[in-house]
Amino acid sequence: MYRMGKEEIQQLAKVIEAKDLFKVNSGLQQSHQVETKLQTILGTKHPIFMTSGHAALVSALVGMGIGPGDEVIVPAYTYIATAMAVVAAGAMPVIAEIDDTLTLSPEDVERKITKHTKAILPVHIQGFPCNMDAIMQIAKTHNLYVLEDACQADGGTYLGKRLGTIGDAGALSFNFYKIISCGEGGALLTDNRKIFENALIYQDSSAIAFFGNQMEGFSTEGFCGNEYRSNELCAAVMNVQLSRLDDILFDLRKNKNYLMENLKDVCEFIPSNDAKGDCGTTLAVRFESEEKARKFAEHESVQGLLPIDTGKHVYKHWTPIMEKRGACHPLMDPFKMEANKDIVPDYKQDMCPITLDKLSKVVYVGVDPDSTKAELDAKIEGIKAAMKTL
Repeated sequence: MYRMGKEEIQQLAKVIEAKDLFKVNSGLQQSHQVETKLQTILGTKHPIFMTSGHAALVSALVGMGIGPGDEVIVPAYTYIATAMAVVAAGAMPVIAEIDDTLTLSPEDVERKITKHTKAILPVHIQGFPCNMDAIMQIAKTHNLYVLEDACQADGGTYLGKRLGTIGDAGALSFNFYKIISCGEGGALLTDNRKIFENALIYQDSSAIAFFGNQMEGFSTEGFCGNEYRSNELCAAVMNVQLSRLDDILFDLRKNKNYLMENLKDVCEFIPSNDAKGDCGTTLAVRFESEEKARKFAEHESVQGLLPIDTGKHVYKHWTPIMEKRGACHPLMDPFKMEANKDIVPDYKQDMCPITLDKLSKVVYVGVDPDSTKAELDAKIEGIKAAMKTL
């Protein structure tokens, strides 16, 4: 989260004074406004504002009809919640390599497809756009769903289209560590009416049938689900945050481009599937060895981070997934379900060596949208000084 101030406080005060905190109301309707803004800003037909990006991923998978007996391909580099969403739907996460862009490798996706594959789940990690042309073509060829995890890429684009709106469905996150935030929150995005109806019922435990006319025109009957419905307090904050989104992205991109332009002679950057659509949150510098990467990252003027060190963003640290503990109750554990008995993956610590190699040779340097030119120039000089020590 980059910017927050009195405007958010004012919107929260209005909600508290109105005493309409529930999502469905006849008053301020902050949640409805959030979903309307998501439609307008992102260009999606059916957004659902909910409690988290993970909630959006699970709801989307359920909305697609994915469950036991199905496989979903996920990248080896993403937060554990991506893979856990697949398990929550009762399906099996199949872990694939990343490529030089640090996003899902289309080539490895092709290799991992089986007769049980039902969806591809690309992740726009750190705001880096995936190769969506290649992924969508693969999905079309094999008749697969595409669910975009854009939880770290709120508002980013790929060839002019917002991330999360290219596949059959997408997920955004609004927790504290994202580009815009309401503390915790998320959104499901889809143009597919069937996915929308299933997901709306699922994320609200069928309670939508009792509040307003949310099921007007539905062809889907209610079923048991989970409770991921958000509230007017979070929505009030998100309404302001959404109005800030494009200005934040503009400044992030401007500052990242300034850094890259002034460092291109001394640094090698990872390639991008769409540099203009990149969210601009992260400068990713590539090295020929982990030793050099670590020395650079540890320099006092850099204080960078190797993505290999980001814990549960790297598949080998997804302990519940790697150890196949998919639920508290064994009969609810997808790894132990009869329908999955022939497709339980043989996860190994070294099963994605390309991913581990690439993540150990890159250093992340954060970009601040509010940095002044003087601060950017100081960062540039510091990075140049660090490069000279290698």
